[in-house]
Amino acid sequence: MKILIIEDEKELSKSMVAYLKAESYQCEVAGNVKTAMDKTESFDYDCILLDISLPDGNGLSVLKELKANKKTDGVIIISAKNSIDDRIAGLNLGADDYLPKPFHFSELTARIAAVIRRRRFDGNKILVLHEISIDTLAKTVQVNNNSVDVTRKEYDLLLYLAANKNRVISKNAIAEHLSGDDANAFDSFDFIYAHIKNLKKKMTQAGCTDYIKSIYGMGYKFDI
Repeated sequence: MKILIIEDEKELSKSMVAYLKAESYQCEVAGNVKTAMDKTESFDYDCILLDISLPDGNGLSVLKELKANKKTDGVIIISAKNSIDDRIAGLNLGADDYLPKPFHFSELTARIAAVIRRRRFDGNKILVLHEISIDTLAKTVQVNNNSVDVTRKEYDLLLYLAANKNRVISKNAIAEHLSGDDANAFDSFDFIYAHIKNLKKKMTQAGCTDYIKSIYGMGYKFDI
């Protein structure tokens, strides 16, 4: 799951990144409206944490742009401004939730998980696809009620493909989802091939049908 933190308080954003990475989220940071706009135009995120007060403008302009471009990223407004007007404005623009500062990181992760469940999995914490069961809270995978020992990257890959079942996902999109800004540092997609190969092997050994199909010249599809 990929998170964009739009926050200009460097210490706070650094703490948020550290906490969320420990919770197995892939995190990127934007400290102003311009950087946030560039990132949201180029990438898709499972959830965006959006501060309202930014050095070069109002964070709600990012939200307006997302909606104008029909992006489906979940959005949680995070701001020291705890007035009812700010909350109503953000929610009316299409934000999913509002969390005033200061907040506990445990509450933040709970709200992120809730937004992702509503957006991606119809509110369910467990995604069930035939013999596969993916627990999005515990971040575990089962096949026919037996646990499959997957790495964090393999879990992220499986969940991403399963959440986009029957859609062809490009290698670029997979690279960005797994590695964020670091995706451009790779000379090839060999790391994707390795994760796909290892994941397919573990799933089939557990008795799972091989749903992950390679679409020549395009990418991969979870064909179910």
